Amino acid sequence: MEASPEYMERGGRLLLVRRRTPPSPGLGEALKAGLRRSCACSVQGAWAQLQALFPAICWLRQYRPREALAGDVMSGLVIGIILVPQAIAYSLLAGLQPIYSLYTSFFANLIYFLMGTSRHVSVGIFSLLSLMVGQVVDRELLLAGFDPAQDGPGPGANHSSLNSSAAALALGLQDCARDCYAIRVATALTLVAGVYQVLMGILGLGFVSAYLSQPLLDGFAMGASVTILTSQLRHLLGVRVPRHQGPGLVVSTWLSLLRSAGQANLCDVLTSAVCLAVLLAAKELSDRFRHRLRVPLPAELLVIVVATLVSHFGQFHRRFGSSVAGDIPTGFVAPRVPDAGLMWRVALDAASLALVGSAFSISLAEMFARSHGYTVRANQELLAVGCCNVLPAFFHCFATSAALAKSLVKTATGCRTQLSSVVSAAVVLLVLLVLAPLFRDLQRSVLACVIVVSLRGALRKMRDVPRLWRLSPADALVWVATAATCVLVSTEAGLLAGVLLSLLSLAGRTRRPRAALLARAGGSSFFGDPAEFEGLAPEPGVQVFRFTGPLYYANKDFFLQSLYSLTGLDAGCAVARRKERGPGLGAGAGGPEGGRDPDSGSGAASLVPAATRFHAVVIDCAPLLFLDVAGLATLQELHRDYGALGISLLLACCNPSVTDTLRRGGFLGEDQGDAAEDGQLFPSVHCAVQAAHARHQELAAANSIL
Repeated sequence: MEASPEYMERGGRLLLVRRRTPPSPGLGEALKAGLRRSCACSVQGAWAQLQALFPAICWLRQYRPREALAGDVMSGLVIGIILVPQAIAYSLLAGLQPIYSLYTSFFANLIYFLMGTSRHVSVGIFSLLSLMVGQVVDRELLLAGFDPAQDGPGPGANHSSLNSSAAALALGLQDCARDCYAIRVATALTLVAGVYQVLMGILGLGFVSAYLSQPLLDGFAMGASVTILTSQLRHLLGVRVPRHQGPGLVVSTWLSLLRSAGQANLCDVLTSAVCLAVLLAAKELSDRFRHRLRVPLPAELLVIVVATLVSHFGQFHRRFGSSVAGDIPTGFVAPRVPDAGLMWRVALDAASLALVGSAFSISLAEMFARSHGYTVRANQELLAVGCCNVLPAFFHCFATSAALAKSLVKTATGCRTQLSSVVSAAVVLLVLLVLAPLFRDLQRSVLACVIVVSLRGALRKMRDVPRLWRLSPADALVWVATAATCVLVSTEAGLLAGVLLSLLSLAGRTRRPRAALLARAGGSSFFGDPAEFEGLAPEPGVQVFRFTGPLYYANKDFFLQSLYSLTGLDAGCAVARRKERGPGLGAGAGGPEGGRDPDSGSGAASLVPAATRFHAVVIDCAPLLFLDVAGLATLQELHRDYGALGISLLLACCNPSVTDTLRRGGFLGEDQGDAAEDGQLFPSVHCAVQAAHARHQELAAANSIL
């Protein structure tokens, strides 16, 4: 209820309903109270903070092995089996050696198990983030004098560019200079991005990712997928082309591929064709029979195992010059602090990386939480994903986030809690300690096939554009512009263009919201838009105006234009003309008749406008979300102009925020229950219309006496 008291009838008795006076503590008191809460120290408070930071402490105590253990173990094994080939494949996108992808998958699963609030999200290597990391790595390698295209054993090399010993890798011996510098760039980028995410979580900025709309994220995923597909074509064809940088990367790469198409490696082309056919067929069968399959087909792992055996015994690298993964060391490399100098160089790139990773992680966590009936904390998700980047950056890992495809598989295989992440980490650990060297002869074309097939979901989003256009042309424009900018310029530019277009779209919708004059349904208290309802009649003598949006600096002019156009009276011009012609004119001067003076005689005795015009304007403020200084000034000016013309301006259904702004701005009385407030604010449109008629009758009676 608003400021004015309202008498309501219930059971034959009248009840007095009055709006509560909101507490208004001073700024100093609020800061002191917040400081006391934050600085209060107790054992219970410390334990609560620890549980909030590590949610696993809470849910592990309530874990029910009989109900959840089987599903968690099964889903963990399946995700671990999927993680191994994907981790090795995504190292191509990041421009790094496969061992670093395995490190990343291992540490990310363990940290999110402890800190994540989602039960079903799978956090690890994500293709879009790997692409963004790879672009920064390539740029820094080029600036440092290295060749970004030299990414492993190929036709011109008969030895591995990576030593089989993890210790040699850490020391940077022999041909490791390029690879060591690449991982230093990646870890510096990852650490800065993780720091950004942790700071966002501490400052409670989890809501920021909500401003990345779903059309923006889908368009970004589509554009980035085209970029990823383009980057993998050189591996599918087995050609050596330069890794282009900067705007127009996709177009430049396609031109280079067309010029080098005649140099394609026949062995890689045939291998790619066979692997793509097998993987696509397996994916289609899995999608078609997913309700009958208890566990998804591990197509990627089977293809990689078979391809590795065929490449090893067929000696494809030696006989045909096919590019292979090379030696993958076992064990862990000693921790290393990321390079501070590189951190400053990549600080700007890390911002977009952190934003994209946060947006996808929070949106996926909330999506799975809604579908399974629990809640997640966006700020804690930021902390979890940020720590998945900060801590592993010291162990030669690169950026991670939640991934949709693996999360869907996790859910389909019976996952109940994040204990499945521990099982997945155990599978990756087994590969790290024992099985990694077995993938030495795996062709890079096979890894590229795994990456390309994983893009099916993102590329299929193109089919959603016509439906999106029918629902919202503005959202469809954001989708298309984001995807096109990602492809034609760069992924960072695409993200920036999508954010700007989304904000402009939001501003455009509030810039010109719908405005209408409401009409009444017979003698009832219902007032509606005649464009939506039939059988409504205008209220005689009262104009009821509805503006379905906030009133602020960007739309205040449109607000006045809509009101003046619908009511047929430009109050500002009418008052100005009245001042020019003198005070003897009637109150209705400048009305809908184009400024023709009414036959009202002397303005001193004419307290009410002519009977053919309205005597009151009621503004339905229910859709009015907020007022700023410019909106408040607009209402004050409108109130003054209408008052000069003898027209009442009444406000109905104001929310507490709008009421407080009106009161603090002087539009209403400063004290609760002030007479000015009681006469201008009403709890409903019907009450305001009744008050307007009563006021008009009182003024008419006063006129007759005069």
